[in-house]
Parts: sequence; structure tokens; C-alpha cells
Amino acid sequence: MNKPQVQDLIQAGVHFGHLTRKWNPNMSPYIYMEKNGIHIINLYKTQAKLEEACNALKKIAASGRKILFVATKKQAKDIVSTSSKGVNMPYITERWPGGMLTNFVTIRRAVKKMSSIDRMKQDGTFNSLSKKEKLQISRLREKLEKNLGSISTMTRLPGALFVVDVVREKIAIKEAQKLNIPIFAMVDTNSDPRGIDYVIPSNDDASKSISKILEHVCKSISVGISERNDAKENEEQSESVDNDNESKTKSDKQEAKS
Repeated sequence: MNKPQVQDLIQAGVHFGHLTRKWNPNMSPYIYMEKNGIHIINLYKTQAKLEEACNALKKIAASGRKILFVATKKQAKDIVSTSSKGVNMPYITERWPGGMLTNFVTIRRAVKKMSSIDRMKQDGTFNSLSKKEKLQISRLREKLEKNLGSISTMTRLPGALFVVDVVREKIAIKEAQKLNIPIFAMVDTNSDPRGIDYVIPSNDDASKSISKILEHVCKSISVGISERNDAKENEEQSESVDNDNESKTKSDKQEAKS
């Protein structure tokens, strides 16, 4: 797995923080200097923290748990949805549905409603409805798809949350904290890193910076998934060998008796 290089992080603009007057003093350990009224992030700290986060995410993916990505800001939406799909992980890029984690049962109910509408369309029930009912159901399906479509395969609470912009996604973070779900986040100089389990000090506004961090994160997740698949395959092969040996032993015993 490629270690993040400081030069790559510089080229992506990961080191650019916010205006000094907008800073959060709790970010001071991660700030290298001030230049032209802007805080510059210490990329050696970013490199170490990103590597630590990637190793932890790899383990979570290898355990078979899902990692929920959250980014509702304009410049992060497309990057996050594309990256998440690439590693088959759920994501929220529209408004965060309140109670998404703390009231997960209700959210699952809404997802099931979406599935039942799909079944109605497949088995022909939908065609027997009036024009008005069809319109209402179609609108409901669209609304559910927009808000929850990306989490339709998430059957249980995620093993971790990955957030871009902790200020904007504070409701999601509070819910994860209540449930002790580990939080991984890109944290800019205007944000409070306290309460975030894995802080990745970085520019959370520029699309290049977001892409670069997600590139490393998703590579690690992909490695974790591959390790899990390999382990499963080896397990199945050893089970198959054990069964063959068992059958052979039984057969030998029967031959010996006869």
C-alpha cells in the first residue's frame, strides 16, 4: 500500500488552511505557519495521521463492516459518491437525515418502503393503481432515492464514519459519538478536532485536496476488502479439503469392513 507522500499532498493543496482570523485554536498542533493571512497545515502531521487512519480503515473493511461516507458540501459531493461506489461503501451527499444512526430502525423502514415500491413495479401491482396514486408513489420513491438510495444496502449500523468538513456535518458526528462509532475526518484549521477519533488535518474545501485524501483512504479500504475475500476463499478451500479427506476416510473404513 502506497504511503502518502508530502510532495503529492503539496501539489493537491492539502496544506492550505483557512484565514487566520477564522481558526480554531484546538488545531494549533497541526498548524505549521501563517502565510499571507492564511494558516498552513503541517503536512508531516497530515502524512502520519492519514497513514494511521488508512491502516484503521483497512482493518474495518477487512472485518466486513461498512464505512459510511458523509459529505454534503458542493465541492465534495461528486468526489465522495464516486469514491464510495468504487469500494462499494454507503454514502450521504444530500441532506443528512436526522436520526440516520440514532434512529436507524426508522431509516431501515424507509429503505424497505423503497424496496416494496420497486417490487410493485416489477410484479405489475403498480400498473393497476390510479393515475393519482402512481404519481404520489413515484414522487415518494424519488424522494427516498435522493435521501437514502446510497444506503439501501446498509443493513446494520456502520463500522465507521468518514466525514469531509466536521463543521458542516456536526449532526452526523454527534450521532456517531452517541453510539461510539469511530469517526474519521478531514479537519481544516477552522474546525474542532476534539471528539474525532482519527483526525486528518487537511484542506476540506478544495476538490483536489479532497480527491487526494480519498484516493489514499479508498485504496486502503480496497486492500482490506481484498484481504477479507482472500481469507474467505482460503477458508472455503480448506473446508473443501477437509470434507474430501473425511469422505475418503469413511470410504476407506467401509472398504476395510467389507
